[in-house]
Amino acid sequence: MKNILITGGAGFIGSNVARKLLEKGYNVTVLDCLSPQIHGDHPEQDSPLYLSIKDKVHFIKGSVTNRQDWEQALKDQDAIIHLAAETGTGQSMYEIEKYTETNIGGTALMLDLLTNTKHNIKKVVVAASRAIYGEGRYLSKELGYVYPLSRTEEYMSKGDFECKYEGCTEPLELVATTEDSKIHPTSVYGITKQVQEQLVMTVCPTIGIAPVAFRYQNVYGPGQSLSNPYTGILSIFSTRIKNGNAINIFEDGKESRDFVYIDDVAEATVLGLEKEQANGEVFNVGTGIATDVLTVARTLIAKYNKEVPLTVSGNYRLGDIRHNYADITKARKLLDFEPQWTFDQGIAEFTRWVDGQEVQEDRYEASIEEMKQKGLYK
Repeated sequence: MKNILITGGAGFIGSNVARKLLEKGYNVTVLDCLSPQIHGDHPEQDSPLYLSIKDKVHFIKGSVTNRQDWEQALKDQDAIIHLAAETGTGQSMYEIEKYTETNIGGTALMLDLLTNTKHNIKKVVVAASRAIYGEGRYLSKELGYVYPLSRTEEYMSKGDFECKYEGCTEPLELVATTEDSKIHPTSVYGITKQVQEQLVMTVCPTIGIAPVAFRYQNVYGPGQSLSNPYTGILSIFSTRIKNGNAINIFEDGKESRDFVYIDDVAEATVLGLEKEQANGEVFNVGTGIATDVLTVARTLIAKYNKEVPLTVSGNYRLGDIRHNYADITKARKLLDFEPQWTFDQGIAEFTRWVDGQEVQEDRYEASIEEMKQKGLYK
């Protein structure tokens, strides 16, 4: 396979994967709509992500929801890395049609064309998400492994943010989430990523195409959008700090995520493309380490050496999960994948990059106001 199509290839993950493939001698085609939410109002002039691949790939400005754009992009391709998606968890709860049309509709259109037209596609790698799990995996002394459902407003409004499970009287112990853990997304975004994965993993084998799915954890690093207020806690906090604005930590600050550096994500994705052992498999991509949000905020403030007010407010968003971090045993075994970047190393590199960027307009408050109006922010 030499000719690779990357949908969303001008995005954060996509552009990094594209550059890695180019270094390895692949021919790369990118299909991307250059969304203003990610790339700004003048992406062809100002977007660092787009400019990093400009004139290096065959670029098609188009949408995965458009049949003609797909037909053009699929010509002479050997494999697809399908990354194009709307990605804001909170935003997905009120932009439901938009998220469903792009994430599910775009994937369905791809598979319809692969099923009913002539092409040379041999493999499809699809970007799923840790969001499909909803809450992570927990261990109960009474019941063994359990998978809590969404936290209720009844408890959260009283400042009780920990997960509950019926029949458990003692606190639950957080453990790593494995690929065979229960799938029960708590957001529209999570649902759409689940369906994307299921569509690809179900349809592709029936038409002789090898599918691979990656459930990415919280991806960060140089190049991620600093102007998008809907996704990427490190970029949101960084833009707040750079503007001298206060940081409001939701809940009690102890909620945690698995932060994985972009270079490791790109490496895992290419391994999935190249290795036959990946065919038909689903993989977690993370570090296997949980880091809480308060630690993230304090680390960023220290790295930027800029004091801003830091408040642990007890505010919360309905649909947010409490914890989730990945078990990456399977990726280690089948892909020989091993994260190379620790959180401290990655944050240092990320903040150095941010320090070299123009300070972006902080649109976070406007995004919070949107959620308030929809009754999703408390």
